[in-house]
Amino acid sequence: MSKKKNLGSQVKQLLSGVSDHGVAHLLEVETDLVQTTILLAEAIEKLGENFLDLHSSITSQEAQILELVNTGLIPKDNVDKLAKIQTDIAVHINRAVTSLQFQDLTSQLISRTVQRSAGLRELLSTLDVVGNVIPSDGGMDEISQVLTEITDKLEQQSIELKSLLRKTVNQQHLNSGDIELF
Repeated sequence: MSKKKNLGSQVKQLLSGVSDHGVAHLLEVETDLVQTTILLAEAIEKLGENFLDLHSSITSQEAQILELVNTGLIPKDNVDKLAKIQTDIAVHINRAVTSLQFQDLTSQLISRTVQRSAGLRELLSTLDVVGNVIPSDGGMDEISQVLTEITDKLEQQSIELKSLLRKTVNQQHLNSGDIELF
């Protein structure tokens, strides 16, 4: 085999290998991210339910305490302390529920990461498709020209991918205030 055929075949093999291995790894990354999103959503849902249950139990407890206070048998100082504790509990529960908003932001980031991975997968697939255009018996100039075309196509796809993906994530659920990151 001549050097020309050898170089063209090696470049084809390299591009195909990078494409195949990259695509396989990115598919695994995407699968892991989707599973992470599902687990995160389930955990947040359970936390939300637990906070609502906790709030319901505390509300019931507060009603019982109010009945005791209304009997007039509890000293005013203790009534004030109970009121302060009730206020603190309400603040803590509200803060905890508000913190759950970050699940929405995290889900957006994970979704964007999956989109970037899919876009990168498409870029790598381009290496395989365009790499097959390289003539096995082509000269250095011909191979160089094809590699320049591949580079230009990859740059164009990369720019398109960047323009499709937003740079910010916004809170979309739990109407406790708006949060924007990045």
